[in-house]
Amino acid sequence: MDSTSPRTIVITGASDGIGAAAARLLSAAGHHVAIVGRSPEKSAKVAREVGGDHFVADFTRLADVRRLAAELDDAYPRIDVLANNAGGILGDRTKTVDGHERTFQVNHLAPFLLTGLLLDKLLASRASVIQTSSAGARLFGHLDVDDLDHDRDFTPHRAYGTAKLENILFTTELHRRFHDRGLSSAAFHPGVVATSFGTESTSVLRPLYQSRIGKLVLATPERGAAQLVRFAQTEPGVGWQSGAYYERGRVARRVNPQARDADLARRLWDRSAELAGVAA
Repeated sequence: MDSTSPRTIVITGASDGIGAAAARLLSAAGHHVAIVGRSPEKSAKVAREVGGDHFVADFTRLADVRRLAAELDDAYPRIDVLANNAGGILGDRTKTVDGHERTFQVNHLAPFLLTGLLLDKLLASRASVIQTSSAGARLFGHLDVDDLDHDRDFTPHRAYGTAKLENILFTTELHRRFHDRGLSSAAFHPGVVATSFGTESTSVLRPLYQSRIGKLVLATPERGAAQLVRFAQTEPGVGWQSGAYYERGRVARRVNPQARDADLARRLWDRSAELAGVAA
């Protein structure tokens, strides 16, 4: 697709923060944006602002993700960009109704399932799949494929950092498996952004995100959304490199060593497919 053509762009976690900011910027550039959020009211409000559709799904329920995938598949003949943006630090260790640690499911397993269920349409559309990751992958992440639900090593920061590492590994494995069939992928760290991030957590950083000082020193949601907007509007191989993880607008030089482990990426994919109930 020509980089100037209007695109159909699905953004999860788009009812506020970075996702909502990206939706506004992309809509202003002439693209059709589908808003996915957990709150019906907030999602509908953003959708009205951008003249797009809204879909409601709670990623702590994989049944919601399956319904969402079916609704998106029915709604659009093509999807040019899937931005897996929903996620965050989600507080104390809690199991979802599906039996998984909540941070792992919301940040990794649910977007993995959504992408997998939409894969045929994404391939037919020669789409880009964008993951909102974090430098927390390098700072706190440590992946044990045999303990994805953190039964042995849970802390809120460890679970979050590991989930953001999983986003990067998912990106590289998507590229390895499907780039030669037209699918592109990228992950990025949006910076430390003044949003509602962390409001459900007991993170020591939570007061900073909610304070007046935080709103002065942290990046705006629009600035945090800039890379997502760039990936959504520009061609892989021209504007950005498929399969890569970005920080500050360029391919990150410093990453968690596990992020470079191709065998680990394959094992994570296979285990995630098993847990989500989709073909590997």
